Amino acid sequence: MKTLELKFGNEEDKTVTVTLDNPIEPADPVAINTAMDSIIAQQAFYSAGGELTSKKSARIVERNVEEITL
Repeated sequence: MKTLELKFGNEEDKTVTVTLDNPIEPADPVAINTAMDSIIAQQAFYSAGGELTSKKSARIVERNVEEITL
């Protein structure tokens, strides 16, 4: 399963990660950048360390799980 991780800085300069399942691929850096700007401007999320204040990074993460029969 793939997820899109958006990493923000908050008022305490700690990293806050927002994770979205099943991102559209290929990723559109302009759209992601715009969405992150909107999240900050609208104060859409609040963290224990305060409001989100900056963009740190974005990445697509893929996780593979393989069941082991016991």
